[in-house]
Amino acid sequence: ERLTGRQIPFAGGLDVTILEPLGVVGVIAPWNFPMPIAAWGTAPALAAGNAVILKPAETTPLTALRLAELALEAGLPEGLFQVLPGHGPVTGNALVEHPGVAKIVFTGSTAVGKQVLAKGSALLKRVTLELGGKSPNIVFADADLEAAAAAAPMSFLDNSGQDCCARTRILVQRSAHDRFLELLAPAIEAVTVGDPADEKTDMGPLISKAQLDRVRSYVPTDAQGIRGKAPEGPGFWFPPTVLTGVDPHARVAVEEVFGPVAVVLPFDDEADAVRLANATDYGLSGSIWTRDIGRALRVSQAVRAGNLSVNSHSSVRYWTPFGGFKQSGIGRELGPDALAAFTETKNVFISTEGPAQ
Repeated sequence: ERLTGRQIPFAGGLDVTILEPLGVVGVIAPWNFPMPIAAWGTAPALAAGNAVILKPAETTPLTALRLAELALEAGLPEGLFQVLPGHGPVTGNALVEHPGVAKIVFTGSTAVGKQVLAKGSALLKRVTLELGGKSPNIVFADADLEAAAAAAPMSFLDNSGQDCCARTRILVQRSAHDRFLELLAPAIEAVTVGDPADEKTDMGPLISKAQLDRVRSYVPTDAQGIRGKAPEGPGFWFPPTVLTGVDPHARVAVEEVFGPVAVVLPFDDEADAVRLANATDYGLSGSIWTRDIGRALRVSQAVRAGNLSVNSHSSVRYWTPFGGFKQSGIGRELGPDALAAFTETKNVFISTEGPAQ
């Protein structure tokens, strides 16, 4: 009942818009957050009147299959919400190229997102893309440094760093740089890495050996910085790592690591902070730490990212829009406008002056 259109004043008649469902929506979900991301693509599509085919990542299909079972138990008609496991190049590609699928919602890497967009464009298929990130955590000298340092670890260690919103570039004003590192070191060292089922654990392992090898490739053996602890023995463990003395153009400073690794980069003033924050192909999220509300607003407007937080690290809220700038994606999910992304707008003009003579 909330999927309403508009009534537009028009001489000689009444003009209304109607929001109609697209038809079949393909949702291609990632492995790092297999339930919430699948749900926030699927739920509004169904609510808008569409059918949904959900393709989970090949490494995490069981969550999606359970969601489909729960949907049937909740009373959804059989076939309205289907789960189609399979490899991305086969199953995902089939959804993207099928003329019966009206829209694709894809969350994943920027490289694959570009392929989805290119193939979907051949059919003028609607596409929402939520892709990679290399988000800045900007700490000004006037900030509450204790609070900023205490909050910094989990801004990039949540989900073992396998999070496109991870604040993996910590930009610190030069006059506060040394003090911030003094405060950050014990916060990183205090992070408990271990079994995710243990309530005392702050961070678990990476998903696979391939991901572990990828993360290791970004950290030189002689790298300077702060290292936490990780378990030894079986498991894809990597310790919380903050690198210092890094060239801003280094691979680890510009590419998405997708692991528990961040770099600290100093800046001189507000303009320098904005320049560094925007010196990336991505623009998904970020944080700004300052006590100056004017500065917070200026920097929020200047940083090219879709989701920013001031004196916090919150990015995803189900009741506010979520999505990226630049190569972090196209379109918006969540929030009050989520339903509209899964509809067509139809315009109807009703003459009040009778048939034309």
